[in-house]
Amino acid sequence: MTTLLRVQDVVTAYGKIEALKGVSLEVAQGSITCLLGPNGAGKTTLMMSIAGILKPKKGAILFGGEDIAGRAPHAIVAKGVALVPENRLVFPTMTVVENLHAGAYQRSDKTAIEEDIERMFARFPRLKERIAQQAGTLSGGEQQMLAVARALMSRPKLLLMDEPSLGLAPLVVEEIFRIVTELHKDGVSIFLVEQNAHMALKVAQHFYLMEQGKVSFSGTPGALAEDEVIRRAYLGSART
Repeated sequence: MTTLLRVQDVVTAYGKIEALKGVSLEVAQGSITCLLGPNGAGKTTLMMSIAGILKPKKGAILFGGEDIAGRAPHAIVAKGVALVPENRLVFPTMTVVENLHAGAYQRSDKTAIEEDIERMFARFPRLKERIAQQAGTLSGGEQQMLAVARALMSRPKLLLMDEPSLGLAPLVVEEIFRIVTELHKDGVSIFLVEQNAHMALKVAQHFYLMEQGKVSFSGTPGALAEDEVIRRAYLGSART
């Protein structure tokens, strides 16, 4: 498979504290790649480094072969990378449809934007029911759907999803992963940070494990499920 995203020896720090200590990984075009790891491992820091919210001290972030490390977030969105941030972070005082327009802020093709909004409502019918409702009044699951739809309004080639199931009820988690699967079938490449390894195993083609700012595992779902330590930590049991 063609490599869409390649992270090479990236170091990102908060002051003198290095959160990423030479991280390297790849996301194949057309794939769902999942990053696992405990809290504080550096997963969100990596996502924000890719999205341009944080600037790495060292290393390269190659997207389509072009180094985007340290570029402004809007420039990275324009290249085709969109982030669905942890805790959703919708614009709470803006309506659902205003949030969708905000996702297309760099586009000028007004007719196509309106067509894409209708596509979002077809994909997420509950959002259409709440079209004029302030985003801050939506349920957690609805806010997550809105955050995904808002990111899709930029027509990304790569969708970064940081903990999309965090804090959601089990039925809503299943719905979110159904949406992830549909997006993948539609040709969107997805880099997913997720604590719910059981659900991620159903959708992802490749896994990385990050611990203390470094990648400690890279492999297929089968290799992940065979690893005793990872099974105990993320799947709740050792092999029998």
